[in-house]
Amino acid sequence: MQRFHHKNFADVRRLLDLKQAAGQQVTVCIPTLNEAETIGAIVRRIRTDLVGNVALVDEILVVDSGSTDATAEIAAAEGAVVFASAAIAPQSGTYTGKGENLWKALHVARGSILCFIDGDIMNFHSGFVPGLVGPLLENAGIDYVKAFYERPLAFGDAPHATGGGRVSEILVRPFISLFYPELVEFLQPLAGEYAARRGLLESLSFPVGYGVEIAHLIDLARDGGLGRIAQVDLEKRIHRNRDDGDLGDTAFAILRVILRRLERDGRLTLAGELPEIHQRWLIDENGIERITRHLPEPERPPLADSR
Repeated sequence: MQRFHHKNFADVRRLLDLKQAAGQQVTVCIPTLNEAETIGAIVRRIRTDLVGNVALVDEILVVDSGSTDATAEIAAAEGAVVFASAAIAPQSGTYTGKGENLWKALHVARGSILCFIDGDIMNFHSGFVPGLVGPLLENAGIDYVKAFYERPLAFGDAPHATGGGRVSEILVRPFISLFYPELVEFLQPLAGEYAARRGLLESLSFPVGYGVEIAHLIDLARDGGLGRIAQVDLEKRIHRNRDDGDLGDTAFAILRVILRRLERDGRLTLAGELPEIHQRWLIDENGIERITRHLPEPERPPLADSR
């Protein structure tokens, strides 16, 4: 699997020439839910450097899950086209979740290449986008580009050089080692920054929540697509850290997605239906409280199947 560094694609004008020669369009899509603190700077940097200075990016989309803060207003003021996820393809219904936003984006994006960027990145720089789309523009044999990076952890007032990506390290890597060793080369299997050709994305299922990234990798491996995937070093990604309870909910949803695929692929037999209820406990100075979350993690079918 080929690996690149985003600095290999720092010549954005050359990428623009390649894009125009191939008749491609690039859409950057940012899925959001209450990202008012960070979304403005991300959209502004893309618009200034990659739309205004050099028109590598043809459109910036923000697909929002119903933020209760000013995410949508800030993104629009900075130049993004903002969609409420529920308003896209309303005949399909709606869910709240990252994968849902990405699947909905396929309905409204114009680009032949889509680049997904998370909306909570605190250290975003414009090298993210050229680094991800550059391999697709340079090499017709690459269809999907996945980011990797250092994952610092902010704990209290003390930053730590490592320690982020806890769900990847504690849950996903062990499962990959046990059941999908063909995926061990992915340095950040849950990275939310990646780019792909529209045709490939429309052939994939999209779990509606946080299971979407690992689902893509497992499904691409099943379909013999690993040879057409590249990885790009974006150096460092800093974002807001979530507490253990939120990470537990995320892990529960991802675990459901992985287990469904293990059974589908004949690598594991489940005794029955997987529960959709995640139960955990909150213990603090106020006492003991049971937290119950309904996390079904349904999947959106490949968009190509509906055409």
